[in-house]
Order: sequence, then C-alpha cells, then structure tokens
Amino acid sequence: MLVRAAQTRVVVFPELSLTGYELADAPVVDPGDEDLAPLQRACAEAGCVALAGAPVAGPAARPSIGVLAISAAGVRVAYRKLWLGAEESDRFDPGTEPQVLQVDGWRLGLGVCKDTGTRRHALDTAGLGMHVYVAGLVMLPAEREEQRRRARSIATEFGVFVAFASFAGPTGSGYEQTAGCSGIWDRGGATLADVGAEVDQLARAELRATMPGQ
Repeated sequence: MLVRAAQTRVVVFPELSLTGYELADAPVVDPGDEDLAPLQRACAEAGCVALAGAPVAGPAARPSIGVLAISAAGVRVAYRKLWLGAEESDRFDPGTEPQVLQVDGWRLGLGVCKDTGTRRHALDTAGLGMHVYVAGLVMLPAEREEQRRRARSIATEFGVFVAFASFAGPTGSGYEQTAGCSGIWDRGGATLADVGAEVDQLARAELRATMPGQ
C-alpha cells in the first residue's frame, strides 16, 4: 500500500521494517522468499525500487541487519549494516563494506541507524561517489533532534541529499514508542519534506540535479 501511495522512483523503509525491531526473534529473510512477491509486484506496477530492512544472511555464520533492494528486476541484498549497537551484536554480524545503489544514474549511499551517527560510515560511503545518503532507522522519541542533526550534518559535510525513514509507532526490543519524523534534506541541510511521529506517513520530495551526472 505504501509503495503504491508513494508514487516515487525510490521508496525507503525503516530498519528491520519487514520484521519489526525484534533482535532475538526476527526471522532471516531470504531474497527468494515467496512472501516478498506482493511487494515486488507493487514495485513493478509503480516502477520503483523499495529499500526494505530485514535480517539477512551475513558474511559468516551469523545473520546481518540488511537492506533489501526490491524492484521489477528482483530482490537482492543491497547492504549489510556496518556499525552495530551492543545488543545487536549479540545476534548479528556487521557487513564488510559500504555500498551504493545506482538508480537512473543517481548513486544512493546506503546506511542503517547507528551507521548514520558514525562519521566514518558517511566518509567511506561518500568515497564511493554517492549523490544521496539514504537510511532506515529505529530511534526513540527523545532522539528526534539527534536524528535531524545527523541528517543535516551528513548533507552539509558531504554535499549530498539525505533521506531518513524512521520507524513510527511501537516495535520490538523495548521500543514501546519510536521517533518517527522521517524526512528528506537538501545538500545544504535544509528540510525538503518531513512528517510527524504517526504511523503510515510519507515524506516525499523530488530531487533535482544541479551538477552534470547528478
């Protein structure tokens, strides 16, 4: 429903959006899982790429917190979270490298929650030539201003657009309430679109190229 309502080329969802932030119990999602077929059909009909969060197979024995890229072309693991919280490390392994996803010539740098507060992550991802930094997050209501600060900091330091999809409403692992307030920022850190803390809201903006190839 959200993919169809968004009417955009790229739709970004929060961290572990397909399972909820259940660190101990969330199942590992295989890109070939038939349960993803309705989402893939919606992406095909809308002509969009959805970036959805889920536990995925990791680089070693344990799973990772991943980002699935879902489109008419299929489903694949596009990124594995590099910087894990302490409780996340009890079950998950970090990914091995930063990633960018190319969509229509735009290079999307991918992040997940704690990545956004780690300058090294944005620096290494920027080194891959990103135009937009996109991330899914799960944060507390008290961290809303920190969430906005991170977005503005990344935008202004690296000269990129930023899109944060932040979980709204209750989820697992002690998050009875979450920050919500997803948003999109321009290269100067100005807000292009934002929403409140209620569930099922969409922050939507059209990003316009200002440089050759962007």
